[in-house]
Amino acid sequence: MKHTIYFVDAFAEKAFEGNPAGVCILDEPMDETMMQNIAAENNLSETAFVVKNGENFSIRWFTPAIEVDLCGHATLASGYILFNELVYEKDTIEMNSKSGILKVSRQNDRISLDFPTLELTQVEVKEFHLQMFDKTAQEVYETIDDYLFVFESEEDIRNIKPDFSRLLDLDCRGVIVTAPGEKVDFVSRFFAPAVGIPEDPVTGSAHTKLIPYWSRRLGKKELIAKQISKRGGTLYCKDKGDRVDIAGKAVLYLKGEINI
Repeated sequence: MKHTIYFVDAFAEKAFEGNPAGVCILDEPMDETMMQNIAAENNLSETAFVVKNGENFSIRWFTPAIEVDLCGHATLASGYILFNELVYEKDTIEMNSKSGILKVSRQNDRISLDFPTLELTQVEVKEFHLQMFDKTAQEVYETIDDYLFVFESEEDIRNIKPDFSRLLDLDCRGVIVTAPGEKVDFVSRFFAPAVGIPEDPVTGSAHTKLIPYWSRRLGKKELIAKQISKRGGTLYCKDKGDRVDIAGKAVLYLKGEINI
């Protein structure tokens, strides 16, 4: 059986920027083991599997190692394919997921994601937190699936060196590091070795925590963020209370067929 697959650079102005995602648009649900095998074969941080469900769609995301409950860049990539390659006529797509109903909209040359906000709980900065990185965090927060470490400057984030063996000791998906930006409102990076991703280039789901944090701290509802990984990516953000909007551009890199 053959399935069309797309590789899309999400949160990217041009090819080879942002975060590459695999996108499979399916006529019917696929076996979970097969989806995991395809994601492992792709060896991208996430592959999205999208199935038409009446007027709407359902979406699931797999890293090379596991299924995850939410992925921003692969959702943006899926929206890009539905709008631009498959010519979906409406301006907003609803997708059913493990994180509830997600809305994906086109806004001129950007794709916007409407995602649920995830709460942060501040915790005491302890010695084992200080051993995670070669720099000292000012604040540490826990979320349902990640830790958030806040540092002083963009330079700290750009040059930070994680101790991956210690990150693996944390019972979480990954660790977000963030600081005020020099030319944007805030910057971040994301490390998730526990799910097979040493560093993710641009992480939309991390911004469901970052946006409310920086919105409160800066007193702004609309923010521009930059994830300053090696590839890098720009995110246009809006705090809506219990929801956030995360928008960016995308570029099609590859279209092909899976033979299984």
